[in-house]
Amino acid sequence: MRSFGTEGRVYPEDNYVVPRTEETADFINRVKAGKYIVLFAPRQTGKTTFFRLALAALTTADPTYFPIQLDFQTMRNAAPATFYDRLYQLICMQIESVFQKRGGVPSEALTQLLASTKFTDDFSMMFFRQLGGLLDSDPCEQGLTFKRVVLLIDEFDGIPRTVVSDFLYALRQIYLADELHCPHSVGIVGVKSIAQLDYDRSVSPFNIQDEFHLSNFTLDQVCELLSQYTDEVGQAFAPEVIESIHKETAGQPVLVNRFAQILTEEINIPKTEPISMEHFTTAHTQLLRGRNTNIQHLTTNIRRDRRFQTVLMDIMSYEEGLDFNLDDDIISQLATYEVITEDSDGMCEIANPIYLYCIIRTFKPTMNGLEREYFHEDNIAGFQAYLTTTGQIDMERLLDNFRDFIARAGFKILQVPDTPQESVGRHLLITYLDLFARRVGGVMSFEVEMGRGRMDLLITHKGRKYIVETKIWRGDIRYQTGKKQLAAYLKLEGAVQKYSVVFDHRRPPEARVETETLDGVVLRSYVIPVVQEPPLSE
Repeated sequence: MRSFGTEGRVYPEDNYVVPRTEETADFINRVKAGKYIVLFAPRQTGKTTFFRLALAALTTADPTYFPIQLDFQTMRNAAPATFYDRLYQLICMQIESVFQKRGGVPSEALTQLLASTKFTDDFSMMFFRQLGGLLDSDPCEQGLTFKRVVLLIDEFDGIPRTVVSDFLYALRQIYLADELHCPHSVGIVGVKSIAQLDYDRSVSPFNIQDEFHLSNFTLDQVCELLSQYTDEVGQAFAPEVIESIHKETAGQPVLVNRFAQILTEEINIPKTEPISMEHFTTAHTQLLRGRNTNIQHLTTNIRRDRRFQTVLMDIMSYEEGLDFNLDDDIISQLATYEVITEDSDGMCEIANPIYLYCIIRTFKPTMNGLEREYFHEDNIAGFQAYLTTTGQIDMERLLDNFRDFIARAGFKILQVPDTPQESVGRHLLITYLDLFARRVGGVMSFEVEMGRGRMDLLITHKGRKYIVETKIWRGDIRYQTGKKQLAAYLKLEGAVQKYSVVFDHRRPPEARVETETLDGVVLRSYVIPVVQEPPLSE
């Protein structure tokens, strides 16, 4: 039985794989047209798997194409001479592998060329012209005929900085040559784009590139992936589970597969039962609180530069939005790591709700120093006091207590370590609700609003959802408009309970707690003052 793959490449014979039919056809058409294709995306986005499967589909359908697949991952610290020597060894191994897979051996002329050639520098790339001429005109002993070499270079940003410019110029000269092109097509795959590689800061030597975008899985593709498991095992996913997986991951390939892996292998659901939303909640909790390589890559990347935290918090704070400007170095780096993406209005947004949760957890202090002030001295039951007699969450009392906690803490909230002042209220609310959810057997996550000043916190507990929308005070007009929008959302969602918390950083702030009926919906909203500065010492 196949499985959902989350580590490295996936293989159709061992793993469930999204075919990406349209993307594969696009890639093949570009190769046939002789394009030099580049794809840059973070690790674990499925780019290596896609390119290799697409290249295999091309060469299976048309065996006149000769694939040479290279990987520069271990080349980064090699001296130029060592790099070119290793490059040639890899090329020879790949040529031998192609002939073995196709049941043949190279012609005598090709064998002599391989034995007599050495790679020492970028001029050695002229080898490809000789290779192309032989493959095009000299039939091999078994009658195999090859016409076009396709060179695929994975982990391209592992290329030594000392050779990258000359190497790209060599490929460019081949592309622009009037005679036979060999390689006929080149695919370059990596994390950093050519513009981000530190070659010589001049005009790119590879301005012939044809950029290829490999998007996340669509909802239909997630359905297709999960249906492969259902067809093979007989266990169905409830439609709302499939939709929720796509919603939480935004189709990020590894996260989708990790969700499916937990649901089908780790929760121990009887195969005779369909996978339900209750199971989804359990898997969601495990994914958020567990560790996996994709999340580790995320947290490592956002810690690379202290400025990342400020920009990410700004994305979540400003209703006007933050321009998705790739000429800005910080925005460009965060986009390269796919921490952020561009929304429909050309503004920045966090890539998916799971990343948002992890970003918040990464930057919020493990202890804020105020936990002992969460409860009034008369509260001896702790968070259990905010459950009803039937075991449901009493959100009004829970949020009333948070409001009182902020008032009790006063200027101490300014002492929360490593937290931007405008974000401190949200940080404290997230920490408070996350701890509460854990203590009562629920889970806190985020709804899909991931930017433009709005952040929706979602608590799931005993099959019920409680949503707390958080904003920063931006004036009374926006406050009133926001309440109407919230009421409309509540009416649309039906039984979902939702609350609004607005943090007021003005001098002086104005506290409000309002329960009102808008468009037939009862809405409770809070405006919570946030202290701006400690009192003057006497």
